[in-house]
Amino acid sequence: MKLAYSPASPYVRKVVACAIARGLDSSIERWKVPTTDPALLPVNPLSKVPSFLTDDGMALYDSPVICEYLDSIGDAPKLFPAPGPARWTALRQQALGDGIMDASQPRRREVALPQDQGRQEYIALQQGKVARALDVLEAEAESLGQLTTIGEITIGCALGYLDFRFPHEPWRPGHPKLEAWYAKVVALPPLAQTMPVG
Repeated sequence: MKLAYSPASPYVRKVVACAIARGLDSSIERWKVPTTDPALLPVNPLSKVPSFLTDDGMALYDSPVICEYLDSIGDAPKLFPAPGPARWTALRQQALGDGIMDASQPRRREVALPQDQGRQEYIALQQGKVARALDVLEAEAESLGQLTTIGEITIGCALGYLDFRFPHEPWRPGHPKLEAWYAKVVALPPLAQTMPVG
């Protein structure tokens, strides 16, 4: 198996965290490739990372698809629960964590550009999305476990991305339960071994 990656991508971190959680990390070859490299196009026409090649040469993208594929192989406990309420909770939490990253990653580029009214409004809109998501997670924090679902892994990666790229906008104030949960799980292998760099 082969993973096209960037070391700073929170979506790549999510994939690698899932691989670690399921004991598959050592089976995956790493391919560090910029998204501008034409060599990525045969694997992903969108030219994005993470992109993934299975052992039989099938190309998969993006992180929700790759993570579900990783959950379909091997014998470790599943990160995607069986059909039912627990599965819907895990998938919703994955969407919430992905949404935090979706609102944060492009905003990082915007702050370096001239701050006209339109750009300021866009940044404020994305900040609002993150703030509301954090409030929902605070309300649910006591029900979060030890990175045993795709939802919990994605939330952990999203909070880590906020620490990594927006340390000047701390998310912990006002979210003590979420802070306590994150302090426990950030020391577990899926997050501890995937700290972002760059």
